[in-house]
Amino acid sequence: MARRRKGRDISGWLVVDKPAGPTSTTVVNKVRWALNANKAGHAGTLDPDATGVLAVAVGEATKTVPFITDALKAYEFTVRLGVSTNTDDAEGEVLDTSDLRPDDEAIKAALAAFIGDIEQVPPQFSAVKVDGQRAYKLAREGEAMELAARPLWVESLLLIDRPDADHVTLEMICGKGGYVRSIARDLGQALGCLGHVRELRRIWSGPFDASDGLTMDQIEEMARTDALDAHLLPLEKGLQDLPEVKATPEGAVRLRNGNPGMVIAHDVEYGDEVWASFEGRAVAVGRFKAGELHPSRVFNQPQQPQEP
Repeated sequence: MARRRKGRDISGWLVVDKPAGPTSTTVVNKVRWALNANKAGHAGTLDPDATGVLAVAVGEATKTVPFITDALKAYEFTVRLGVSTNTDDAEGEVLDTSDLRPDDEAIKAALAAFIGDIEQVPPQFSAVKVDGQRAYKLAREGEAMELAARPLWVESLLLIDRPDADHVTLEMICGKGGYVRSIARDLGQALGCLGHVRELRRIWSGPFDASDGLTMDQIEEMARTDALDAHLLPLEKGLQDLPEVKATPEGAVRLRNGNPGMVIAHDVEYGDEVWASFEGRAVAVGRFKAGELHPSRVFNQPQQPQEP
């Protein structure tokens, strides 16, 4: 018999403005405790030293995490020129140095090669699995690895500031699976001056913006109160990139039981992935086929109270 999860059966998204220091898992555990939620997860890991948007899903919203993970994300980061490290960030050991400092025009010209469909090799210190083990674990043991390049879609990569000759601040919008540290490393190599990430901030992720995020101190202050509950965004926020269809009353019943159900759809084609709502709440995600939604995920949400 499966053990029952402890905590409240609540669902939604809490946007956290993660500080430098804690891991993404630490933040999720803190949010789960503060909301007394029965389950929680995040949509896209941030390195411990990175700051910015960490969108935490609780309850049934955890079923929408893949749609936020797949969404575009924006990062602002500062590259330290002239120094390469074994971690590709400021926490690592220095591997090599260079006195070369390219000008702004040279940097802007080099950025063009990192836009569009690119291939990037993850950092040695990353969560990529190698023969069943995390690369960072092997790297800590002194093992050098040949990591395979991975595809990444980069929507844009802009030079937004040059604080001094040694530093350049960039803004990147990209798809899932991107390593900002790899961008900094590869840009430094392309420029012939070396480089690593000094500061990194995720400024938005899908529909979630850092300006709307709560700090860890705020979460601590409002923990286990209605004030924190009021900051929960609806589960449906995680489905904004999918078309919405409306379930009929009979269709909603069938969908909640995991069966195909009738829906009312506009501007949706056969086979499209969509989400179905009923009385303002998400019921299921699945494929639209001949007037029915064939569910792949079903949401167990209470219906909104009826008007008296």
